[in-house]
Amino acid sequence: MKTYICQICGDAYLGEEKPSDCPFCGAPGNFIKDGKESNPIINQEFSVLGKSEERLMETYNLEVKASAIYTCMAGKSQNYEIQKMFKRLARIEFEHAVIVTKLLKMPAPEVKAEECSDEDIENFKKTVALEEHATNLYHQFAKESEEQQMKILFAGLAQAEEGHINLIKNYLQ
Repeated sequence: MKTYICQICGDAYLGEEKPSDCPFCGAPGNFIKDGKESNPIINQEFSVLGKSEERLMETYNLEVKASAIYTCMAGKSQNYEIQKMFKRLARIEFEHAVIVTKLLKMPAPEVKAEECSDEDIENFKKTVALEEHATNLYHQFAKESEEQQMKILFAGLAQAEEGHINLIKNYLQ
């Protein structure tokens, strides 16, 4: 068994092989390193510049809200698989908010209840819209950020959100 560490969230995965995606934040496998080679963004010393702090706060707000919405969707679905899928998405989005709190040295995120539809199809459509917005935003943030760590962070988050879009589109087929 080996230890693999995600460069985005800093969490460790224990297993025989590297996972295809981080099981905690959803970052693709290219962000997961052998434990000995890892240097997660949250452990690196760097200054978060003013514009990056604004971007991180926008990310925090978006991710906390997404976590709450997906929690609502998990509670309303009548399908066990869909309940668990939305519950997992809620945890991943919450992890994204936690990353921000670590970088900005903020208290842990507080998630307040959000409304959602009673219908899975409507919730899938809403999820795609939320994830497309986040993906576009994070690609823009990655492009515009000055700090290399922020470029990497936002690229990883964008790729994780793209994975969510693909997941949900499978349900819409």
